[in-house]
Amino acid sequence: MGHHQQALITGPQGPARDIWMLTPSDITSSSEMELQLPPHEGIELSVVDMHTGGEPLRIIVAGYPEVMGDCVLSKRRYAREHLDHLRRVLMHEPRGHYDMYGALIVDSEMPEADLGVLFMHNEGYSTMCGHAVIALGRFAVDYKLVKEPRSPETQVNIHCPCGLVKAFVEYSAGKTGAVRFLSVPAFAFATGGRSSCFYTNCGQVVLYPAGLINDFTPDETVTVEGFGEVTVDISYGGAFYAFVDAQRFGLDVRSKTRDLVDAATAVTKAVKSQVKLHHPVSDDLAFLYGTILTDGRDEFSPEPTANICVFAEAQVDRSPTGSGVTARVALQHHKGLIQLNQTRTFQSGATGSQFTGKAVEETRCGDFRAVVVEVAGRAFYTGVSRFVQEPEDQLAHGFLLK
Repeated sequence: MGHHQQALITGPQGPARDIWMLTPSDITSSSEMELQLPPHEGIELSVVDMHTGGEPLRIIVAGYPEVMGDCVLSKRRYAREHLDHLRRVLMHEPRGHYDMYGALIVDSEMPEADLGVLFMHNEGYSTMCGHAVIALGRFAVDYKLVKEPRSPETQVNIHCPCGLVKAFVEYSAGKTGAVRFLSVPAFAFATGGRSSCFYTNCGQVVLYPAGLINDFTPDETVTVEGFGEVTVDISYGGAFYAFVDAQRFGLDVRSKTRDLVDAATAVTKAVKSQVKLHHPVSDDLAFLYGTILTDGRDEFSPEPTANICVFAEAQVDRSPTGSGVTARVALQHHKGLIQLNQTRTFQSGATGSQFTGKAVEETRCGDFRAVVVEVAGRAFYTGVSRFVQEPEDQLAHGFLLK
């Protein structure tokens, strides 16, 4: 267990009471009483639950064994290969659900980082999660991972698998509020009419980034089962996403969730099988995380633009998707639809919750023309829990229902 996790758990205030000595009036009248579990065997995992724009975040603060690795990316690989049973315990039913999302705090090799983090979901592990960064920024200040909070904003440096993300947490009179963060360099990878491609011997399309020099204008489509040829944009915001206007499937972003999931999942499957992604920093970052269906309103407007993200194993984001907003802003900037420091509002088609996003700096990522994107939103606490895994429980390892 990293030192961050050990520092987060404190003992109960005052002597603990035996749960079996309680009366009904004790349970209904005492607001400060801490309920204790009966004697049990097996692991115990402590979490703090939050949500950002309706999207859950389960922050694991105790119970995990040490995650080995000399960097956050190698820790991600170690967790996937050696500790994945614990991800399933906390993300899957009966403790979680199909669309649960989690964050495991780990040590970072970066001296400037306040904490490192691994992101997890129903399928595995992500490289970036904006809604989680917004929640973790607030959490880090409230739980003293940042030793000297300052008003009006406290900076929290969060080392994500994609790189260092700087969050800025509103702080006044000892209370935390809204959070904004600055992304890793984000870039358009492939856009309609703005990428290079060739076909390999195995029939796979290799797209070269829209941001590279000497690009040309090919037909840029993938064959999507049930929908035929579909034009896609691909952009990176800490993770790669495919973007398609929902109208291409006869839908809008507030259509039935099942229909949106089916269309987005079909696009994700097609892109994964037909397009080879590339990231200049690490091959660990070169995978498609999901598909974002949009309302098609990409040109700058003071009015909100809506989207819905389907990622991992057909998991639906309740928020506007922080890393998706990052990737979409990079895409719009690349197309000349927005300029630096033009703030757009992005709305979740699922819940109506909103983030804002704007490109604040032009930069590069390897040979990619890139931008740093600022995303802002709010996160809220929903509870604190201790979960157990009793060895006699036949469903102890978790299960999922679609």
